[in-house]
Amino acid sequence: MIRTATATMPLERDTDTTLSERLQTLGTFMTRYGLVVVFAWIGAMKFSAYEANGIQPLVANSPLMSWLYNIFSVQAFSNLLGVLEIAIAVMIAARPISTRISAAGSALAAVLFLGTLSFMLSTPPVWEASLGGFPALSVAPGQFLLKDLALLGASIWTLGEALTGMSHKSR
Repeated sequence: MIRTATATMPLERDTDTTLSERLQTLGTFMTRYGLVVVFAWIGAMKFSAYEANGIQPLVANSPLMSWLYNIFSVQAFSNLLGVLEIAIAVMIAARPISTRISAAGSALAAVLFLGTLSFMLSTPPVWEASLGGFPALSVAPGQFLLKDLALLGASIWTLGEALTGMSHKSR
């Protein structure tokens, strides 16, 4: 009995490890290519007047970015942002080809998400007044912006993973 129980334990651990490794592999894939889909899709939307007008209040109220509307029209800025977001998607997706390009895309993604998270401090209707304000978030833009915290984490993780791939290649 003791011998049988001991003999099955390594098999159970191997099965758990295999499941764990498979889930981590799937999680890695979903994190990286989920970011790619988010950036590509939202980047493509930036070319529409609907999206350009949708981000206008966020950018206009930002002390970091409002000056951009002195240089670009609302649509021109949105188009440039769309080009940047699609480029970031392509760069992150390039991980199988180039860890360096993927790392750069992930770093740019992290910077972009830090920028969008700053809107939580500068956009007036982020905090829901009818619920007393902070910490109650409005649906839009508050809850809409909050998801960028998780996307920032995913960007930082893909950056770290790509950098690990770079250091392994140099060994």
